[in-house]
Amino acid sequence: MSTMIDDVKAMDSYINRKVDTESVVSFKGNEHIIKLNLTFDIKLIREALDDIKLKSEFKTACSGFHALAMTKRKGHSVDNDKDLIGRYYTRVDDSYQEIAKDELVDEAAFTELVDVFRGTYFEHIHQQLSSRYPIGRVRILEKGVFNCNSWHRDPEPRIHIPIVTNPGALFIVNHHCTHLPADGSVYFTDTRGYHTALNGGDQPRTHLVAALAYPEYQP
Repeated sequence: MSTMIDDVKAMDSYINRKVDTESVVSFKGNEHIIKLNLTFDIKLIREALDDIKLKSEFKTACSGFHALAMTKRKGHSVDNDKDLIGRYYTRVDDSYQEIAKDELVDEAAFTELVDVFRGTYFEHIHQQLSSRYPIGRVRILEKGVFNCNSWHRDPEPRIHIPIVTNPGALFIVNHHCTHLPADGSVYFTDTRGYHTALNGGDQPRTHLVAALAYPEYQP
């Protein structure tokens, strides 16, 4: 057991450390959140989204979390909530037992663009992503201010393209937390691990989120 003097010295060393208040506004990756080499024109993305929002409305998927489907299953409309949400795993109480919620979604079936996105810069993005990776559902997700998603994991990883953000918007996978700047960058997020997204800023945060249609990870 440490002595009182040891405890005081230890606390003094913590207090005297230089506090980092600058790097938190930039991206810091690890094996769970990776910045890819692919980039897009953020100005064109924002202009296209502004036009689309004049023709379509975001649906509220849950409190403070709004979604606009960009892809759909062939022969289906986007009215089904399965286009916006799907299977996830979580631990809900202090038993720490994992449970599954909502239905499994066949991500590979979401191959068609919703009409309002056709002929826009988002169609170019979808073509570029699909030529490289097995792309499933693609959604535009908006988080309200001072809001946080549930702590959960998904069956598959995701690609994120930040469109509108602020310094208080953060992404967390397992023990790693970082800001994702909205500069046209494309990020691999291994959402097969436990994760959440939070918006601690006073402006909404908007991302394009594409599911990667690989077989479900079995831990």
